[in-house]
Amino acid sequence: MDKDEIIGVIAKLLFPFILLFALYVQFHGDFGPGGGFQAGVIFAAGIILYALAVGLEHAMALVPPALLRPLMAIGVLIYGGVGLLGMLRGGHYLNYSVLAHDPLHGQHYGILFVELGVGITVASVMLMIFYAFMARLD
Repeated sequence: MDKDEIIGVIAKLLFPFILLFALYVQFHGDFGPGGGFQAGVIFAAGIILYALAVGLEHAMALVPPALLRPLMAIGVLIYGGVGLLGMLRGGHYLNYSVLAHDPLHGQHYGILFVELGVGITVASVMLMIFYAFMARLD
């Protein structure tokens, strides 16, 4: 077994745990340190590790660039949509307290969805940048 095979096996073992940690950071972000940006970077780093270990074509099959383009826009739309929803409910832009019957619940829902939009956008953009750089190396 050579070094490349060992790295590939270890990367495949770590890959699901990295993605699980990204989900933890994403959904724990409104209770402590972390949130959408950090989770998006961790998620993208997991895919990048997978690409470096087993090959770019495998990573692009797992997360194709055609999927990333709409995800970038969807993340921004989620972020902006939360702000607009607050305005439609009588508050200011990104005023989360009007999103639910209780201002505390509204804050929780608003932060959760805003951070979700940020996480989706950051992960998608980071992967698109990686794919673009790797395409230049071929």
